[in-house]
Amino acid sequence: METSVQDKADAAIPVTTLSPPEGNTTFLDGTTWCVALAGVSQIDLQNALDWACGLGMSDCGAIQEGGKCYEPDTLLSHASYAFNNYYQQNGNSDIACNFGGTATLTKNNPSYGKCLYAAPGYGHCILFCLTLGR
Repeated sequence: METSVQDKADAAIPVTTLSPPEGNTTFLDGTTWCVALAGVSQIDLQNALDWACGLGMSDCGAIQEGGKCYEPDTLLSHASYAFNNYYQQNGNSDIACNFGGTATLTKNNPSYGKCLYAAPGYGHCILFCLTLGR
């Protein structure tokens, strides 16, 4: 009887396995970025941006006043930066680039000037590399 109790206890221990995120949408021929859709409701876009920088825990420091991605100071530009950070930090899965229908994937790097958008393999380097200007 003692053996069967031990067997049941062992069976109750969950086994953790690592697998790629479901819905991975990185294209075979290159990198993808997540950007805000032009023409969507400004209210929906603002709500999605607020979520990304709040509960979504996207690093939005670069889009704060004085940050490398503050200019242009537009909702579309700031949302694109925040959405992409969230997308890159969450495995590039298609669900991580939805934001209530206010975002889309692109193969065109949206980086400009000193404003560098994160890309796969670059996610852990965001703050350090932006400080170095890479």
